[in-house]
Amino acid sequence: MIRHYIEYLYIIFLLGFITNDFSQAQENRQPDVIYGRKYGLALTMDVFKPTTKPNKAAVIMVVSGGWFSNHEAINPRSTIPFTSRGYHVFAVVHGSQPKFTIPEAIEDLHRATRFIRSKAKEYDINPEKIGISGGSAGGHLSLMMGVSGKKGESNKDPVMAFASGANAVACFFPPTDFLNWGEEGKEQLGRGPQAIPNIVAPFDFVIFNQQKKQFEPVEDPIERRKIGVAISPISHVSKESAPSLIIHGDQDKLVSIQQAESFVKKMKEAGAIAELDTRKGAAHGWANMDKDLEKFADWFDLHLLKKTK
Repeated sequence: MIRHYIEYLYIIFLLGFITNDFSQAQENRQPDVIYGRKYGLALTMDVFKPTTKPNKAAVIMVVSGGWFSNHEAINPRSTIPFTSRGYHVFAVVHGSQPKFTIPEAIEDLHRATRFIRSKAKEYDINPEKIGISGGSAGGHLSLMMGVSGKKGESNKDPVMAFASGANAVACFFPPTDFLNWGEEGKEQLGRGPQAIPNIVAPFDFVIFNQQKKQFEPVEDPIERRKIGVAISPISHVSKESAPSLIIHGDQDKLVSIQQAESFVKKMKEAGAIAELDTRKGAAHGWANMDKDLEKFADWFDLHLLKKTK
């Protein structure tokens, strides 16, 4: 449990370390907005309104560490670098491990981004100016929204008529390629000696058996690799991928910087915009990370609002 707990602490750190005015952020908070339901459960987000003149753009903060997501991990202080510049902030909680897997968490983010676009008029935001941010697993989910957005589709559910995905990404140390984990050909699919201790449940992939009306585990190695490809952001990169900023420590032992390097390389080869900010000597987190949220805000200013310093 130790590594899982450390991962969770980093999310608390990312979402709660900023020391600006807590009370002002709380006053502008709309808690527990339901963006979807599944298996009798509500999926929720907290919405934070701008504390200055709205800029008609939004930032999604993915509350996730080790694909563990918890409403209690949301801290209003983390929103201040964005709300103080006029952004609406949506802190999204997804279906959490150990109950739900990575593919299911990804679908929750697709749902959340569709929902936000469906409420664009209500929140007075431009549906084409949505940024997304997170750390580690939250960074992985953020990149997935930057590279694999889906078109709106005809459905009884009106939210599904809206496109999913994000228009810009800024994140910390994200997994990007589960079939080349730290080195070419090394898999990270929650099995074998290379599995991350206590972060195995997110890889317990299941498939629904229509005939039996029950979920069954996916154990076939070929099928598991197919899922590994599908949940890897690097597999979805194209020229249309959202501009992406990654900040990553070069001494990270949990998620190798190779993950960021290979993703950024693939993005540039595809003609998409990507930038890697390497932190020398840093591991899976470092001191003063709160200041990096200002850099994320700069990235969103540039790519969503077309502002330059």
